[in-house]
Amino acid sequence: MEKLPANSFCLLSCVLVLFLSSVSAVADDPQDKHEVYIVYMESLPSGLEYSPMSHHMSILQEITGESLIDGRLMRSYKRSFNGFAARLSESERERIAEMEGVVSVFRSKKLQIQTTASWDFMGLKEGKNTKRNLAVESDTIIGLIDTGIWPESESFSDKGFGPPPKKWKGVCSGGKNFTCNNKLIGARDYTGEGTRDNQGHGTHTSSTAAGNAVAGASFFGIGNGTARGGVPAARIASYKVCTGTECGSEAVLSAFDDAIADGVDLISVSLGGDDGEVLRYEEDTIAIGAFHAMAKGILTVNSAGNSGPDPNTVGSVAPWILAVAASTTNREFLTKVVLQNSKTLSGRSVNAFDLKGKNYPLIYGDYIEGSQVKGKILVSGYSVSSDVAVATIIRDYKDYASISSRPLSALSPDDFEFLVSYVNSTKSTQGTVLKTEAVFNQKAPKVVSFSSRGPNIIAVDLLKPDITAPGVEILAAYSPLGSPTEDIDQRHVKYSVLTGTSMSCPHVTGVAAYIKTFHPDWSPSVIQSAIMTTAWSINASDIGVASTEFAYGAGHVDPIAALNPGLVYELDKADHITFLCGLNYTSKTLRLITGEAVTCTGNTLPRNLNYPSMSAKLSKTNSSFTISFNRTVTNVGTPTSTYKSQIVLNHGTKLSVKVSPDVLFMKSVNEKQSFTVTVSGSNIDPKLPSSASSIWSDGTHKVRSPIVVYTDIPDSI
Repeated sequence: MEKLPANSFCLLSCVLVLFLSSVSAVADDPQDKHEVYIVYMESLPSGLEYSPMSHHMSILQEITGESLIDGRLMRSYKRSFNGFAARLSESERERIAEMEGVVSVFRSKKLQIQTTASWDFMGLKEGKNTKRNLAVESDTIIGLIDTGIWPESESFSDKGFGPPPKKWKGVCSGGKNFTCNNKLIGARDYTGEGTRDNQGHGTHTSSTAAGNAVAGASFFGIGNGTARGGVPAARIASYKVCTGTECGSEAVLSAFDDAIADGVDLISVSLGGDDGEVLRYEEDTIAIGAFHAMAKGILTVNSAGNSGPDPNTVGSVAPWILAVAASTTNREFLTKVVLQNSKTLSGRSVNAFDLKGKNYPLIYGDYIEGSQVKGKILVSGYSVSSDVAVATIIRDYKDYASISSRPLSALSPDDFEFLVSYVNSTKSTQGTVLKTEAVFNQKAPKVVSFSSRGPNIIAVDLLKPDITAPGVEILAAYSPLGSPTEDIDQRHVKYSVLTGTSMSCPHVTGVAAYIKTFHPDWSPSVIQSAIMTTAWSINASDIGVASTEFAYGAGHVDPIAALNPGLVYELDKADHITFLCGLNYTSKTLRLITGEAVTCTGNTLPRNLNYPSMSAKLSKTNSSFTISFNRTVTNVGTPTSTYKSQIVLNHGTKLSVKVSPDVLFMKSVNEKQSFTVTVSGSNIDPKLPSSASSIWSDGTHKVRSPIVVYTDIPDSI
């Protein structure tokens, strides 16, 4: 069939149509209901005579046969890339799919949010205890694509701030009664609700990345201290794309379009796919938007997902995105249960209720009437709190604490079974539940159970997640309109405790911004490399695939070391296109991601992308194997330096790893040198990755990259 021309302005045009959530519309034919689609087009023509909005409207008018299409056109992408979102029937979608330049039509998914001692834990101390370049930090702008922000929070006060940076091109369109300032310099809304945060998630992530230092912050006294972001002097721009816990793909793409054009330096996205679903790059609006950001020199940091500990669940899998897992800090919240015999059991919850140490009768049962538990403490195997009982003690398998709307402690299975046995064997058992206290966690950092794990199912030779950072029991600013819990909770707070890769993501965004204040000219890939190659190595705390590099990537972020990495692995747009070509992407599909016509030449293996980690999936039939990784490093350290190679085998791995050359002689800054890592072995464990670390050291710097080799990893553990 002959394809219809979209418009003469489509010079190298391609159109991407993403199928989104259903939107009810009046239609004569019930099979012809209107749905929401994104039409993503190639780069904007440079001619002044081109009007994106007019072009988009003319396409809709042609397809629909309607002269008035105000109710059809939902969004127009016209600043950083070209396209629009519109309501179309199935037959209209089919006609657009047949237009010249249309590349693909596919289903998109709704995204979900992935929910201060942490900065001290990482070594980024408060005030003058940390080296800062405040003039440049104040010129740094972080764009957060999230649920909005609470502008009146003290974390976003502009006291002591000068005017916004001259490079800022954004606006303050926050809606009714919403005011920006010299700290919160921009706000945009894509939901129709205004940019004000109604639930707290976006306020929390924004203050974690770049909030002011606010003394005396706590959740009803729990975690009391100074709440602050990684770069308190930086500016914030808020892009609200979520209502409730759902975030439309068309809104996310609009936010990227605006943030890039507004002049942000970094983009933080604590959003991801639903229930561990992993999207191909051409179907993933975060990956598409981040590709355009990368091409303009903007690093995107994204949460890895909350679908762990099962393997194959990491949702952020593009090499041009820094994907962040979640791990613990050296502070944890415990809620003690004290029995009348003084036996103490330590449970998990963020319990702000104080029973004043008074003992109450304990009653065990899963199906107990309200009158039976009144005036008593309910011991229940179900993870729910009683609205009638004085307090509830439950059994829980979680390795983190959540806020409770009623007095509650969640015991480990062993402690819970002990308590049940004690209650059943002792007459008139009494006890109490104490208010939560913060205690020292000597096992940190440890990747939390829910954090999504690799391997990467889209690009199997690319290790994801990239890094881990604090994401457990994080205290930060909150919206007074949001409930502190998922239950009915009448409390309203200015600071709250949240857990998730949503919380670890802005920590790494703050670190990236901190690095950029000392190295404003560093590209996204250089910043990402600096973060990954200087990370703390993490020793496996448990057995099994969930405690390997598939959990934490290169390790735990180290902000101070990342300022001076010594050597870096550089990548640019062309390298990423070569990587996609190596995945056998067609030119047609490549245009979906890049927004331009691309012709693949040669055959470069994806594992030879110049990435700071090295990973390869082997065929099941390979009993013996030899694979190689080609890499090039750039010297950003001492002009004259000699780096020697060292290999450290991990997890009892029996691999043979050789590096050639094994010595690099650098004579100047920005000098590049290449090397090859050859890995061989046989009969590796099919349930676990075999891994090692490649380290380049000049006596001052240690440039470490994980090496991971694996076969098919089962989907569950």
